Amino acid sequence: MISAGVQFFPSADSIGPAEFAAAAEDRGFESVFFPDHTHVPVGGGVPGWSSGADLPEYYRTLLELVVVLAAAVAVTTRIRVGSAVCLVPQRDPIILAKQIATLDQLSHGRMVLGVGAGSNPEELHNHGTDPDRRFAVLRERIEAMTAIWAQPEAAYHGEFVRFRSLWSWPKPVQRPRPPILLGGSGPRVLDRVVAYADGWMPFREGTQQITDHPSGEIEDFEAGLAARIRALRDKASAAGRPHLPVTLFNACPHPAALERYRVMGIERVVFWLPTQDATATLRTLDELTPLVGK
Repeated sequence: MISAGVQFFPSADSIGPAEFAAAAEDRGFESVFFPDHTHVPVGGGVPGWSSGADLPEYYRTLLELVVVLAAAVAVTTRIRVGSAVCLVPQRDPIILAKQIATLDQLSHGRMVLGVGAGSNPEELHNHGTDPDRRFAVLRERIEAMTAIWAQPEAAYHGEFVRFRSLWSWPKPVQRPRPPILLGGSGPRVLDRVVAYADGWMPFREGTQQITDHPSGEIEDFEAGLAARIRALRDKASAAGRPHLPVTLFNACPHPAALERYRVMGIERVVFWLPTQDATATLRTLDELTPLVGK
């Protein structure tokens, strides 16, 4: 059986994150995820960098991730609450470590930290991160946060993150840390998952979305994904890592597809819902509910 979660981009005009999380929990979903963008660059400042005008409106009106996570945690008791994904190279690791540990305490150990390096160069640049070094920054900040979570007195001395011994509480309920799922599908992603994450969160490359009522037919990306999951198992075993679970983001909401994902070895799927008002969103959740437990 595959665990089923849901995600959407919450905005000032959409269903609220608290209502969304509570509704997902009431319908039996295992998890709820929220995305992260501190801002959207207008573009044009640096030649060749993408423009915010090319992005959907819901990117520009997105609510702040940590506040959204807190709202979801406050109104739920069972559902896991996570980020998909938190752009760690755009956040201070000492502050983020405390925020995530606090959320894990308040949720009694229900946090899932999906992370990514970011893909918008100007967005990274505005946070003082060199886009070409973003994966190195990501790794150091995860290692630094892990030290803070796991150790009573933590220090870290890297190229991008440096701090002398410090105290930081609370510690997360989940030890040594909440599960960290690395998003992405680049050529080195599996090595990065094995090196410093607790699972992989690839993105489904199919074109049909929830509102298209997908047919469930085999999609082109599936053969490649199955091969990469097998490669992840081999790499983890060779490195002496325990089982590293796979969460498929933007999964196809069809029983036939879910069965194929299960055979591949995927443990969790996350359905990406459109950014809509409460009435439309709750209707979509109702349509997806029969897939829970498939």
